[in-house]
Amino acid sequence: MIAPERWVDPTAADWPERLAHLEVPPRGFWELGAIGPSSPSVAIVGSRRATIGGVDIARSIAQDLASAGIQVVSGMALGIDAAAHTGALDAGGSTVAVLGCGVNICYPSRHAELRSRIIAAGCVITEEPEGTPPFKHNFPKRNRIIAALAHAVVVVEATERSGALSTARWAADLGREVLAVPGSIRSRQSSGTNLLIRDGVRPFLGVADLFDAVPELRMAAPETAFDTRPAGAGGGLERFSPPLREILARMGTQPVHPDQVGVALGLSPALVASRLGALELAGAVMSLPGGLVARTV
Repeated sequence: MIAPERWVDPTAADWPERLAHLEVPPRGFWELGAIGPSSPSVAIVGSRRATIGGVDIARSIAQDLASAGIQVVSGMALGIDAAAHTGALDAGGSTVAVLGCGVNICYPSRHAELRSRIIAAGCVITEEPEGTPPFKHNFPKRNRIIAALAHAVVVVEATERSGALSTARWAADLGREVLAVPGSIRSRQSSGTNLLIRDGVRPFLGVADLFDAVPELRMAAPETAFDTRPAGAGGGLERFSPPLREILARMGTQPVHPDQVGVALGLSPALVASRLGALELAGAVMSLPGGLVARTV
């Protein structure tokens, strides 16, 4: 049975020390759930109006992290946040939702079932008093806590004005590693993430990128969770997430049309284009005349 909500402050034994890195840390937070914020953890954030491909990628990343014993942190919003929590839960992992409202309020209301699952396998936390509505100005404050709790932040999809970029800025200011999933230059939902990469943020192509960037995550994860050998060496494709490896496996050794890949895997053209875009940026795929694509690894 889940204990009732409780107030956690800096005097508590389970107070997350990483919150002290904030210039203005919370005085404390309300927590409801079976497992509180723990270490190591990674935040996955992104657009509320996510594409099908973005949701799939966020869920897959969270599954990989949970399978490696890493807690997933997000904000329980629509889109990428919900996919991140769901992926972690589906893999049997722990996840923390940082709210911009009172701990007793489910926002958005359609996430009642997801909230119950999070509470059973992780927790929801908030610095807002019980009963506080989800006021717009609460969410930037919430974002600083998401960034502070995590060892790294992965931005999956974000427009140029997305709140997810606020979390990325907080993370950068706190010295956290920020990674962004690349997307098509024609996709508005990837405009913010592509700008992050242009400005020097490390592209995320698989969990191995996280382990390369953050030693604490590498030390915490089992050896089977990653493979950082270069592409071309045996097993080098393990640096890519399972959805990207699935695309590469279906492409084979001969040039193919993206539509053929989509039909074979039962994926939409938009989702195939998103994954091929990530693989092309990673140098694993190249575009050929006639709309064909070919593997380079």
